[in-house]
Amino acid sequence: MSHSTTNTYTLKREILSVSSKISFGLPKDDRKFAADMSYGILASGSCLLTDITDYLHEPAKKVNTVERLSRHLASGIPERMLANYLRTVKMMVPSAPIIHIDDSDVIKPEGQHFEALGYVRDGSASTKEKSVFQKDQLWVALLRPADQNSFDHRRPVSLFSEIHSSCEKQFSSINNITFSAIDRAVRLFGKATFAMDRGYDDNKIFHKLLDAGQNFVTRLTAKRKVFYHGKWIPI
Repeated sequence: MSHSTTNTYTLKREILSVSSKISFGLPKDDRKFAADMSYGILASGSCLLTDITDYLHEPAKKVNTVERLSRHLASGIPERMLANYLRTVKMMVPSAPIIHIDDSDVIKPEGQHFEALGYVRDGSASTKEKSVFQKDQLWVALLRPADQNSFDHRRPVSLFSEIHSSCEKQFSSINNITFSAIDRAVRLFGKATFAMDRGYDDNKIFHKLLDAGQNFVTRLTAKRKVFYHGKWIPI
């Protein structure tokens, strides 16, 4: 039991050490929020504020702690905190890293009151013969450099993550969000190799990466043609 307790405190110190780097230079309330969320999410294994609160063991009433965390979340991530995080990420990966770009759908089939809910293609339910469109879904754009020590794509470090929906008033296009992710990577690393699935077989994205002087590799769709031995051939 003592050994288990020692491991718990060691892990907590490591979590709080990383949290202090991310929240460096911020007001005390923001530093506490970063520490509470970092530890609470990892300790509870949940993103629900009620679950996170249970592991904080604060003397205040649970509802008051939930309200405090909700208030901080509603105000968004401070720019300095994001800058600190990106600086920490840059130290964790090598120069000119391999960066994975991917989109994922968040399915809310029973949700009726989430903001900006729309319809998108359900990749899990769709087949080659038929595309299935589900309601109550959001898209998440992800940009993830491989970890320096393991280069294991199963343990990525998040560089860009944004929930968005085509039903939002300010929504322009998915490409613009992808471009924002690419711009962030270019500013941070200068040079990288972007790895993408066939959903990114798009001339606009190719030109964006080429204009920025980046390397990239992607799967191609069946409609793509290549110029080979003097003639165009379907891929």
